[in-house]
Amino acid sequence: MKNIVLFASGSGSNVENIVQYFQNNVNVTIACVLTNKRDAKVIDRCNRLKINCLYFNKNAFTKTDCVLKIIESHKPDLIVLAGFLWKIPSNLITNFPNKIVNIHPALLPKYGGKGMYGNNVHAAVKENNEPETGITIHFVNENYDEGAIIHQEKALLSPSDSIEEIASKVHKLEYEFFPKVIEKLLLEA
Repeated sequence: MKNIVLFASGSGSNVENIVQYFQNNVNVTIACVLTNKRDAKVIDRCNRLKINCLYFNKNAFTKTDCVLKIIESHKPDLIVLAGFLWKIPSNLITNFPNKIVNIHPALLPKYGGKGMYGNNVHAAVKENNEPETGITIHFVNENYDEGAIIHQEKALLSPSDSIEEIASKVHKLEYEFFPKVIEKLLLEA
C-alpha cells in the first residue's frame, strides 16, 4: 500500500482530481490533506470526498515539529503539494528527501519563485508574449521552484489568449498529467 499526503491552500481542484484518479486503486491511499487556510475550499471538498483534512497555522508549520509528526504518523510514500503556497520548512525537506513533489503553472525555470503562483504567473506569461506555457512537476528543495524537474508539459499560446484562457490551458495539463506522474513516482518508490 502506498500512502500520499496532500497539501493545499485554495479550492482543492487538484486535490479532488488526484483523489478521483486514485479512488479505485486499491494500492494507493490518500492518507490526509493538510491546509494552511482555515477557510480554504479544499476543506469542503475533503468533507464531500470523505478524506481527512487538517488545518495548521504558521507557527505549527515553521516553529515546531507538529506538522512533521502528523505527516510521519501517516508514513507517506509521497507528499504532494497541490496548490500549496507556503515555502516548505527544512525539517520536512530533511525528513522526506525526494518525497515532496510540487506542481508549478509554468515552464520552470521561467516564472518561478516567491509570489509566482496562479494568475500572477499567467499574467507574466501574457505580458512577455510567450509562445507557450505549461506545467512543471518538480521535487521540493529549500528554495521556491528550484528542485529537480520531474516532468514538464507544454501548451501553445496565441497572442489573443486572455489570462483566463492561459489559466484554462494550464489547468487542463495539471488535471491530465499530475496524477499520472504521481502514480509513476509511487511505482518507483
